[in-house]
Amino acid sequence: MPYPTREPAGTIVIDPRRHYLYFVNGDGTAMRYGVGVGRQGFAWKGVATINSKQEWPDWYPPKEMLERQPELMKVMKELRSGVGMPGGPRNPLGARALYLWQNNKDTLYRIHGTTEPWTIGTNASSGCIRMINQDAIDLYGRVNVGARVVVLGSGAANEIAIGPDSSAGRRPQPQPAPQVQPTVAAPAPRAPLNINPYPMDRTW
Repeated sequence: MPYPTREPAGTIVIDPRRHYLYFVNGDGTAMRYGVGVGRQGFAWKGVATINSKQEWPDWYPPKEMLERQPELMKVMKELRSGVGMPGGPRNPLGARALYLWQNNKDTLYRIHGTTEPWTIGTNASSGCIRMINQDAIDLYGRVNVGARVVVLGSGAANEIAIGPDSSAGRRPQPQPAPQVQPTVAAPAPRAPLNINPYPMDRTW
């Protein structure tokens, strides 16, 4: 689809407010995917890079999530990198995952598939960007490790990218010069009765 932007080809731009992810093609177009985003209190914005990507990834929920949702421990196992859930069709990360890092540190945010496709288009996640598995697989095949990821917020953050149907981030348009009102001449002296000084005048 048409997508004018200053971002180079291969960049991922995420617009959480509209629930879309754009993969920039570099020719004025982008691939657009519907996404689910973080619910209130879990939203994130900024610039990151794809540090790695995995097929059918294992899931290692952070300690804070396990504390909020202790019932998750029922499906956790001791894996090679710690306590987690093995990859597979029932894994919340779905079929594919892209791992976002910032300043050489793991942000703990991911772009990934989902086992809950009905949440696409909503604010339901704990901050990660979720896609239906088919779209996650398609994006996985297009994006390279090291790719730039821009997660838009509001205000100045939106100046990073320019997308369709979005006033945020657009360059200011020149404003028309103020119109100068013509000077109105003083009214002519009142004519004598029964004489029309403006014979062609009609009611406005």
